[in-house]
Amino acid sequence: MHIAVPKEIKNHEYRVALTPAGARELTGRGHAVSMQAGAGEGAGFNDSDYEAAGARIEGDVEALWQYAELVLKVKEPQAEEVARLTSRHVLFTYLHLAAEETLTRGLMQSGATCIAYETITDAQGKLPLLAPMSTVAGRMAIQAGAHSLEKAQGGSGVLLPGVPGVAPGKVTVIGGGVVGENAARMALGLGADVTVLDKSLARLDMLDERYQGRIKTVYSTADALDHAVRESDMIVGAVLIPGAAAPKLITRAMLADMKPGSVLVDVAIDQGGCFETSKPTTHAAPTYLVDGIVHYCVANMPGGVARTSTLGLTNATLPFVLALADKGWREALSDDRHFLPGLNVHAGKIIYPAVADAFGLERVDPAGIVGG
Repeated sequence: MHIAVPKEIKNHEYRVALTPAGARELTGRGHAVSMQAGAGEGAGFNDSDYEAAGARIEGDVEALWQYAELVLKVKEPQAEEVARLTSRHVLFTYLHLAAEETLTRGLMQSGATCIAYETITDAQGKLPLLAPMSTVAGRMAIQAGAHSLEKAQGGSGVLLPGVPGVAPGKVTVIGGGVVGENAARMALGLGADVTVLDKSLARLDMLDERYQGRIKTVYSTADALDHAVRESDMIVGAVLIPGAAAPKLITRAMLADMKPGSVLVDVAIDQGGCFETSKPTTHAAPTYLVDGIVHYCVANMPGGVARTSTLGLTNATLPFVLALADKGWREALSDDRHFLPGLNVHAGKIIYPAVADAFGLERVDPAGIVGG
C-alpha cells in the first residue's frame, strides 16, 4: 500500500503522524511510504531520518496526495486538504466532526473513507487513541492556566501554590476522565487546592482512593457548578461525550459571578467547547477576555509539545496503521470490532451516530459497508 504523510498545516501544529520508527515498520512489510519534505521537523525528525527508514521524501504536496492510498495525519484536514481528497483515499486522523459541520459536509462530498482516531474503542470501552493526547492536554491545561493567571496575561495575579502565609489558588476540574485526572494531578503537584466534579460516583471514588483525599471530589450538579464559578481561580473544562459535541456547562451569565481575572481552560474545544463563551484559539494567540475572565481555548494544545505528543500518539496509532496497510481498511475494520467505530464517513455517507445526530443527517450501518 502507498502511505502518505503530509506536513500539518493547522496553525502552530508541529506534530507528525508517523515517526521514522513507524516508517521503518511499514517499509519493512513492503509498503511504500512518502513523507512531505519537512513533515517531521517540528517534532525533531529530519527528512534524512525517514530516508534511512526507507521512506521517500516528496517535495510536491500535490503529488504526495495524488498517489496516496492511505493518508495519515494528526489534525482534521484543512480546507485545501479536503479539496485534495477523493474516493480512492483512506484518511486516518483526528476528526472531531460533531463540532464541524462544514468539514463534515466537505468530507462527504470528497467521497473519501475517513477513520477517526478519537472514536476507536478498546475492550474496556475506553478510547485508546484519544488517551495519550488527553493525557498531554490535561497536563498542559494547568501550566497554560497558571501562566494565564499572571497579571501580565490578563489574569488575577494568583500563584497556584501560594506561598507561606498565603492560601493556594483554587482549581476546579469539570470531568474526571483522562484529561480531568491529569489536570487535577498537575494542579495538585503544584500545590493548588483542587476539586474535581463528575457525574460518575465510581470515577469519583477511584480518584478519592488514588489520591488519598488530597483531591476533593464533588458530584456534578448545577449547585456544584455555581459554587465552582464563585470560588475558583481556574476552571478546567474536561468533559467528553465520545464523538459528540460537548455540553455547555458554564453560561455567559455565570461569568459575572467569577472572580475578575479568573481563568477558564477549555480542553473540550475540539468538540465545540464546554463553556458558552468558548471559541477556538491558537498557540499564536491562545487567550482572550470575556467580561474580565481569561479564556484559554487552544484547539491543538498537544501541538505545543510536539516531540512528546508525536511519540505518545504514534505509539498508540501504529498498530492500527499496520492493520490498515497490511489488510486494507475493509478487512482491518471487519476483523476488529473496536476499530470499526473509528469509521466516521464513507462514500458520502455518515457512519458514526453522534455525527449524524449533530447535523440531522442519515446514518448508515457500517456492517453493510465492511461486512459482518
